[in-house]
Amino acid sequence: MTERIVRGRILTFRDDPRLAGARAWRLIDDGAVAIRDGMIAAVGEARDILAAAPQDAAIDDHTGKLVLPGLIDAHIHYPQTRVIGSYGAQLLDWLNKYTFVEEQKFADPAHSASVARFFLDELFRQGTTTACVYCTVHPASVDAFFAEAERRGARMIAGKALMDRNAPPGLMDTAQSGYDETQALIARWRGRGRLDYAITPRFAVTSTEAQLEASGALAAEHRDAYVQTHLDENFAEIAFVKRQFPWAKTYLDVYARYGLLGPRSIFGHCIHLEDSEVAALAESGSVAAFCPTSNLFLGSGLFDKQRLDKAGVRVALATDVGGGTSYSMLTTAAEGYKVLQMGGQSWPATQAFYAMTLGNARALSLQDRVGAIEPGREADLVVLDAHATPAMAHRMESHEGDLEEELFVLMTMGDDRAVRETYVGGRAAKGG
Repeated sequence: MTERIVRGRILTFRDDPRLAGARAWRLIDDGAVAIRDGMIAAVGEARDILAAAPQDAAIDDHTGKLVLPGLIDAHIHYPQTRVIGSYGAQLLDWLNKYTFVEEQKFADPAHSASVARFFLDELFRQGTTTACVYCTVHPASVDAFFAEAERRGARMIAGKALMDRNAPPGLMDTAQSGYDETQALIARWRGRGRLDYAITPRFAVTSTEAQLEASGALAAEHRDAYVQTHLDENFAEIAFVKRQFPWAKTYLDVYARYGLLGPRSIFGHCIHLEDSEVAALAESGSVAAFCPTSNLFLGSGLFDKQRLDKAGVRVALATDVGGGTSYSMLTTAAEGYKVLQMGGQSWPATQAFYAMTLGNARALSLQDRVGAIEPGREADLVVLDAHATPAMAHRMESHEGDLEEELFVLMTMGDDRAVRETYVGGRAAKGG
């Protein structure tokens, strides 16, 4: 493979700025990344990288633009692309009125494949190169998603939803069939290319105890696989769970009983946590996924990041499309900033960009593969332009040379127009 050189202002994080301050990141104002066979071969000053490059190297010159690791989304639903922005319902009504209707269409492999193509096109257009993805209950939806991700060489995590009650018949499996289908999907896809698998009991509302027990068995049999589900998103949901599992003191108790907590478990939302749940998340190393646009849109509540940070809970940032209203991690971070402001909490742009890159990579246990621009990492990159729109360029006129201001402009005013290019495994992938 011909070597590719990506030139620009290279920005990568080494640690969380909340803990390490300005030592947490590295900026090379005129830098370059040498990419070989989909991997980062070298990073440094542009003059040095270019001098060492072979004569036939392809050079992508983004001088003046920021080059960061590809953005990472820790919680998103690919079957919900056609229900995003659906009017007027909170969580449980929204699921029944819109989402469950749409998801039944994914029994059709051709439909699944078409949506998978759109979904990955949209992620790459927004600069997102890795995501932890929910499919539907249908194995065909998983096969279609993984096949398309493999074709594009993308690092993706996904899994078949497990649902054996409180859903339309077209969206239900059984404890045994869900277990068997998940085993087959893991055997077929896990570790193939850049793909990994997430055992996915949708949420406690739609799984019987038998199915949660089967989910726990899958997690025990595949300890390096992921677990993804939902937790404490909505008051009506929490009350429903407590009626279904009267023995449980808390919502999280349900998952804990079946062995579903751990460092590779991602719990979406985590808004209305009891103190014992916060402690259990911290002790188990589980991840709380902060989904601000979804939480605002569905009226679910405000995430308390400071509380989780103080308790030592690992936190990731996520769009949660289609309850979430944007595929853009920049827009998601902007809404996260506002949510935290409402709670009297500050969130500097450096911390938000850490969250979108190395922070989410750490949350997904992928920090040795993606999330940083370092030799030996996979070459997933995004090129961002803080002057992408007239309003952004105008805003930047009095702040040229100030990195933190530039990042804040990208975070609060940026969208897909600010994404100049996305590289997936070293290949330009944004498209038109």
